[in-house]
This record gives sequence, structure tokens and C-alpha cells, in this order.
Amino acid sequence: MTSRERTWFWIGFLVLLTVGVYILRDVLLPFVAGMAVAYFLDPVVDRLERLKVSRGLGTLIVLTGFFLALLGAILLLIPLVQAQVGRLSEVLPEYSQRLQVELEPLVTFVQKMIEDGDAQTKIPDVAGTVFNWVGGLAGRVISGGLAVANLLSLLVITPIVSFYLLRDWDRIIETIDGWLPRAQAEEIREQAGLIDETLAAFVRGQGTVCIALGSFYAIGLSLAGLDFGLVIGLFAGLISFVPFVGTIVGGVLSVGLAVAQFSGWEMVVVVAAIFVAGQTIEGNFLTPNLVGDAVGLHPVWVIFALLAGGALFGFVGVLLAVPVAAVIGVLTRYALGRYLNSALHTHGIPPADEPDAPEAERSVEDRKA
Repeated sequence: MTSRERTWFWIGFLVLLTVGVYILRDVLLPFVAGMAVAYFLDPVVDRLERLKVSRGLGTLIVLTGFFLALLGAILLLIPLVQAQVGRLSEVLPEYSQRLQVELEPLVTFVQKMIEDGDAQTKIPDVAGTVFNWVGGLAGRVISGGLAVANLLSLLVITPIVSFYLLRDWDRIIETIDGWLPRAQAEEIREQAGLIDETLAAFVRGQGTVCIALGSFYAIGLSLAGLDFGLVIGLFAGLISFVPFVGTIVGGVLSVGLAVAQFSGWEMVVVVAAIFVAGQTIEGNFLTPNLVGDAVGLHPVWVIFALLAGGALFGFVGVLLAVPVAAVIGVLTRYALGRYLNSALHTHGIPPADEPDAPEAERSVEDRKA
């Protein structure tokens, strides 16, 4: 098989894989979730194996502990969240009216600043279009992921899929390794290792950031006396896996509720300060130490991947967005490194590995670092 034939083979394989995921997106959710659970719990089972625990027993112990801890956290939070959501449905009409009254001077001021009469008619249309698009995206994410593969399938199928995948994980990896083309096997293993490191570091670090931010916002808003502060804080932390989105959405919701709830502006400033402090802590301490720049997934790339995955494949696309982004990022850096060391880039200049090209050599070392 020639190089051109191999290229077309892999292009065709990727096209068929993408089409298959798109066609089956409505039923893939529990399987993708089970694969994610198995992937992240595999190191724990491997550690138990080194302690002379059989793979099957280790899988059963780890999965039982994981799902029991998850169930315990859900049962602990449900009463608190349910109480606040129930109260929200009662006071929401009153808060909406008070918010309109409080913001009426600001709206009037903005309208006076807009001198173009056409702009006043176009702004609501643009805003309506944006909200319709966001609502449509959210609807596709929910309906596409949960209409068929509903909550029951997640509760029943995901643990079963997780068990079998986790039990046979090493055997699956060994089988896939045997399928690799022999000539490029070492190079593929190296890139797969980089993808594994990137994905694990990002999800582990970003997950810790989400938990820390959710706890900080929930505790801070509750201490400030904001109604539904617990729910908003946890929600803001949960969606913080999309960079900046958690802080922006949570901040807007919290400040809006604070304006409607409190009579003075002092507590509104306190609520806003909580989110400013959270974003400062996240940007200067949490993300640099827990995620770091070595992961190589730029926030803009993550946001694009999540939006594109949700728009194309629903909730399954959201789950697959970060792994796919990690794969594309690693392969792009690999291709870029090959290009920078090729004659296509140097065009007569000595390649990077020769002594008279120190700048190029340093750039290659920096990229590897």
C-alpha cells in the first residue's frame, strides 16, 4: 500500500466513524459515559492489581465505591437543591417585577444614548435571534442525548458498560495495539501516550477546578444571604469546565437576583465581588497549578470544541468534545513539528539538528517541553 493509499484509507475511516457517531448519537450516551468512567478509573484498578487483587474483583470494588460515592453526593444535595428550586418557583414572579423596576432607569438611559432609531428596533431582533439559537442548541443537547438514552439507561446501562470495559481494559488496549501498522507503531504509541497525558491532565485538573469553584461560589453566596445561592453556586461551578462561562452565567444570575432581593446596593456589590474573587482565584492559582499550560488545550479551542460537539451530536458531542480536541491538538503539534523540521519550512536553511541552527533547535526543544 502506497503512502497516498494509506492517507485515503485513514480519511475514509475517519469519515465513516464520524457518520456512524452522528447516526447513532441518540443511543451512545450511556456507552460514552461508561467508557469515560472506565478510562479514568483504570489507574486505580491497575494499582489494586499490583497489590495482587484480581482484575475482576478490583473492578467490582472500584466501581462499587465510585457509584456509591456518586449516589451519596446526589442524595445529599437533592433535598437542598429541591427546597431552593421550589422556593424559586414561588418568588420568581415577584423578583421579575422588582428587577424590572430596578433596571428601568438603566434601560431608559441606554435608550437615550442610542441616537439611531433603527438600532433601537434591531437590537431586540438580534437579541431574540441569539437567545433562540442558544435555546435551540440547549434543546438539541437535551433531546438528542436524553430523549432515547434517558435517565434510566444512564442508571442501568452505564454501570454495566463501565464494568466490562474496565475489567477488559488492558486486553482491549493490547488488541488495538496489535492492529497498528508495524512500520509506524512506535510513533503512533508515542502520540497516543501524549494524548492520554493531555486528556487525563486536563479533565483531572479542570474537574478539580470546577469542584473548588462550585464550593466557593455556593458557600460565598449562601453566607451573603442570597436566595438560591447554593443552587447558583453549584451550577456555576459545574459549567466552569467551559472557561469563563461559569463565572459569567453565575455572576449575571446572582447579581440579577441580588438586585431583586436586596433593597440596597451594598449586598449587590458583595455578590458581584464573590464572582470577581472566584475568577481571580481560578485564573491566578487554580488553573495554573491544577491544569497548567503543559496540557496544551487553549480555552478558545475548548469552547469551540464544546459548542461544535453539542451542535452536531447533542450531549454525546459535549462528552466527546474534549477528547477529540485533545487528539486534534496533539496531532496538530506533531504535524507542525514535522513541518518546521522539513525542507518545506527551512527552504535551504540548515535543519534544526545541525550546530549552526541554534534558534530552530531551541524552538523544537521548547515545543517538546
